[in-house]
Amino acid sequence: MILKNGVVFTKDYKLERLDIRIDNGIITEISDSLSSDKDMIDCTGCYILPSLTDVHLHGCCGHDMCDASAESIEEIARYEFSCGVTQIFPATMTVADDRLERILASAAEYNRYPAKNNTAIIAGIHLEGPFISEKMAGAQRKELIQPPSYEKLLRWFDRSDGLIRLVTIAPETDGAIDLIKRAKNIFHFSLGHTMCTYKQASDAFYAGADHVTHLFNAMPQLHHRETGLIGAAADSDCFAELICDGVHLSPAAVRLAFRMFGDDRIVLISDSMEAAGLPDGSYSLGGQTVIKNGKRAELKDGTLAGSVSTLYDCMVNAVKFGIPLISAVKAAAVNPCRSAGIYDKYGCIDTGRKASVIITDMTDLSLRTVIA
Repeated sequence: MILKNGVVFTKDYKLERLDIRIDNGIITEISDSLSSDKDMIDCTGCYILPSLTDVHLHGCCGHDMCDASAESIEEIARYEFSCGVTQIFPATMTVADDRLERILASAAEYNRYPAKNNTAIIAGIHLEGPFISEKMAGAQRKELIQPPSYEKLLRWFDRSDGLIRLVTIAPETDGAIDLIKRAKNIFHFSLGHTMCTYKQASDAFYAGADHVTHLFNAMPQLHHRETGLIGAAADSDCFAELICDGVHLSPAAVRLAFRMFGDDRIVLISDSMEAAGLPDGSYSLGGQTVIKNGKRAELKDGTLAGSVSTLYDCMVNAVKFGIPLISAVKAAAVNPCRSAGIYDKYGCIDTGRKASVIITDMTDLSLRTVIA
């Protein structure tokens, strides 16, 4: 197969008019002029971008990671693929231990078999809870929050067949820093759902944490004397997630984050829940009722409960908010892979790599084709 006449997002973060040859699912040649082939896609007027990776989503199309069902995971993976997201890290919620183990076992079961056509790959699991702060629980169930435990985390890791890669943790909780130190070579620890101070966050980054869960959300806001997690993250070299759905953050906050962290450290996420892709109505997130109304998903008390956007939506929103296209693509396709330790496999268009690309219209960024 040859992708011809497209503007390609290159491995050195440029947009160049190039042709791409794909043989048996591998990119074998990239050139400014490849001979036409009977199996050719004319990409005139289109960008060819690396496919997207979402390191934080809960569900979509009526299905949730917390359904504890391999069938639900397959439907999530199919919908995400159709939206240009070919690698996913489904996120768990704060639930009872026995249920969490069933959830992890269902993901392990699903991943034991080869990926089906036109479905995203589960590249890992994001454990968002239960090691979080009751004061910043957000849409998570406070009564099920528990202190960090190295033994439990390893047990859950085994239950998932080693799929857990990201672990959200509140660094001020008893035992959090010790857990980060002990397990930093196994997991990427993400600070979030927290009331931590600047010092507590800095200590966690020094201990080995390297990620922030949905920056600005579920944490103290930036104050000029106690800058908290936001200030500590800015002073570190960590990655920072952003929910760029137009609801969780204002356009100005998105622009501010890119200026503070640079486009090498921002990781766009969807944080989507099961109502994504469905009409307004009543849905569920981690066992709690969520009302979808337009672009908002809320608990009955008005607390935001994930998003109803896809990662592709968030990337396009970032561009609409004034973020350069190259920076937005890095944040949705490249940085997620770097932040989760899978950039050696995904997130780059280069010879020798698996062909995993999306073709988008240059005029309105509408998605044309997914090839993976």
